[in-house]
Amino acid sequence: MAAAGVGSRRACEELIARGKVRVNGKRVTQLGLRIDPTSAIIHVRGQRIFLDDKHLTVVLHKPVGVVSTMSDPEGRPCLADYVTEYETRLFHVGRLDTDTSGLIVMTNDGELANRLAHPRWEVPKTYVATVSGEVPRGLGQKLKSGIQLEDGLVSVDNFVVKAVNQDRSVVELTLHSGKNRVVRRMLDEVGHPVQSLVRTRFGTLFLGHMRPGTVRRLENEQLAQLMRMVEL
Repeated sequence: MAAAGVGSRRACEELIARGKVRVNGKRVTQLGLRIDPTSAIIHVRGQRIFLDDKHLTVVLHKPVGVVSTMSDPEGRPCLADYVTEYETRLFHVGRLDTDTSGLIVMTNDGELANRLAHPRWEVPKTYVATVSGEVPRGLGQKLKSGIQLEDGLVSVDNFVVKAVNQDRSVVELTLHSGKNRVVRRMLDEVGHPVQSLVRTRFGTLFLGHMRPGTVRRLENEQLAQLMRMVEL
């Protein structure tokens, strides 16, 4: 725990003695308890900490033109091109269209990847889209009520108009659906085809000022928040 940055060894011992530490869901008060750091799930004051430095979760600002795969038989730029410094197999969580940029998560934790992608956990995702035409009042409510697509009804959780010009608008949408090209298809269905699209948020993670093509490794606090969202 001290090596993971929780505090000094004495402070960590006090946390254990006060019952503030859980291992695999059970409160522990025994000092010197031996655990397997590669498999044990440890929470300190309700926050997950990581003792295994082999765990790797990163976020990439995927540029336009990059395919959301770890390899491509056609030789196109892919996600693996941006994580060559890491000598471990990474799973990407979901996909972004080749023409869409923005935040994408990659991890060597298969269970984390599965949960983040599974509809059960309803991970929110936020996009900023530049669309054709002037967006009318009432479109947000229409999208919240649901749009019928060929593979089912889809709705947004939140919708904000950021800017309106004569021939285009900028809108922000938050939704938890993971359907293929769902944002583009929804906006096309309501008569406002997407001209450009970027994902700015995935769950508890935000794109912020990351430049296209840059990668950031998630450290304890951000990783713990992401895992807590899917009950890991």
